[in-house]
Amino acid sequence: MRITIALGGNALLRRGEVMNGDAQRANIRIACEQIARIASGNELVIAHGNGPQVGLLALQGAAYDEDNAFPLDVLGAETEGMIGYMIEQELGNLLPGEVPFASLLTQVEVDAADPAFAHPTKPIGPIYSKEEASRLAELKGWAMAKDGDHYRRVVPSPRPKRIFEIRPLRWLLERGTVVICAGGGGIPTVYAEDGKLQGIEAVIDKDMCSSLLSRELASDLLIIATDVDGVYLEWGTPQSRRVAEADPDSLEALDFASGSMGPKVQAACEFVRASGKTAVIGALADIEAIVAGRAGTRITAEAQGLSFA
Repeated sequence: MRITIALGGNALLRRGEVMNGDAQRANIRIACEQIARIASGNELVIAHGNGPQVGLLALQGAAYDEDNAFPLDVLGAETEGMIGYMIEQELGNLLPGEVPFASLLTQVEVDAADPAFAHPTKPIGPIYSKEEASRLAELKGWAMAKDGDHYRRVVPSPRPKRIFEIRPLRWLLERGTVVICAGGGGIPTVYAEDGKLQGIEAVIDKDMCSSLLSRELASDLLIIATDVDGVYLEWGTPQSRRVAEADPDSLEALDFASGSMGPKVQAACEFVRASGKTAVIGALADIEAIVAGRAGTRITAEAQGLSFA
């Protein structure tokens, strides 16, 4: 099968963890150990989030020179290179030496008039206390939003329209290459009035871009790997139930948080509707069982309503 795996940025730098290279390397190694289990006989496309990483780079840039810090599109490109390098190396240490790898900087077109620019929702960077979040919002003009028991900076997250590097991505896959691409949802770009392509200050949702990527590459399976084993109803309550299988209309009709499970469900449902193939939301640790059809929340066109684990 041709499988797209969308790794969450928080899986690569875990919530509340020290944000340094050693922690990221250790988490990427764990992720690659799981991905290596399904590499044989399959074509792999690996996308990844970058919320913690791009936020950290933004903080570092502001600390150096706040008035001339690099914009988010440039920081997105930096994180694509950094994370792609580590995934290539760690997965390459696990797979046979003849398996080729490529990490591809991926520019993604968005609409400059997307309403997301007026309503920032995408969390980036570290977590803060309520007091620290209020101070930073006043000091830097950042939009802040609640994330669990803490707060994080949020930035615009426009919908992806087009992936510019889709042709070389196809060429690489056709030649047996494990491809790492669309990191952080891709580098957000728009066409200016003079017709030239340029970056824009935003972070595209990784899952929405992975859905578009999977459709454009005709993937057989989209795996949205997260830190829980599926989609739950009434999460955090005694009545919590995991959805085992669902059709896209039934699942998307439910109410999920826009800052966490909501985009994952929307991305999975859009892929299934457009392709007729299967999407699964589940834990990276269960990836073998996900591919075998035994784990995660499976969204298929053939399912009828919701069934529970």
